Amino acid sequence: MRHTRALLLSAVLLGGCASAPPDPNGIWINQAAIDAASAGGPLREALLAYGPNLEWRIDSGRQLATFSNGFELGEGQLHADPTGGWQVDFYGDFHERLNLEDDQLVQVENATSPQQRFVRPRVEVAADAPQGSSFEQTLYAAYLGGSWTIEQGPGQGGPVRFHPDGQVEGLPRAERYALCLAGDCAAMSGEHDSLWLQLGQQGSPWIFRRDGQQLSIFEARNQAQSDEMPDYSPGAQRWLLQRD
Repeated sequence: MRHTRALLLSAVLLGGCASAPPDPNGIWINQAAIDAASAGGPLREALLAYGPNLEWRIDSGRQLATFSNGFELGEGQLHADPTGGWQVDFYGDFHERLNLEDDQLVQVENATSPQQRFVRPRVEVAADAPQGSSFEQTLYAAYLGGSWTIEQGPGQGGPVRFHPDGQVEGLPRAERYALCLAGDCAAMSGEHDSLWLQLGQQGSPWIFRRDGQQLSIFEARNQAQSDEMPDYSPGAQRWLLQRD
């Protein structure tokens, strides 16, 4: 009898372990969007094709899951799904389902969004870095990393380096940059890619075009009225950069 009870107890324990989903705790980034952008084409097209979410941050200890789409954050309650995987419940009766498949976090397709796959980032960011920093820094390194030379424009012939943390060296009158990923800046630039260049406390938007190993940066020409939301289109070209 004791032997039978021991076997039954072992079966229950093993069954419980087998049914518990793997722990998804940590940060996951949308590497497919980064890879598509790194091919050298338009950034927004790559993000739209493989988005909308760019990063997940899972805190299984607190049962929280937060996604970033490059503009806004969505925080929900994380629960183990009885059928396997995890469910994230957001305010307004909105839900997402997440599964772990090998080394990927899978956001399950639903009526409002496609299936998306996420991987662990290779870069480490500060513990207090804003949500989305892991995706952003990985993207910056892949999309603009390496050495560039100014082929045309102020500083012609000089080297330029875009750093993953948003610093830029060698581009006249700029020390920081930020790529527009989504949100208001995307709405204001329409079909065009845009970035923000800043020196000290002063900054302004610019339109850019990536074509393979060339990067063209244009003045952002505002076509809107003074009482309307800005509507930027490419103006005069300021720089043409060639990747070394």
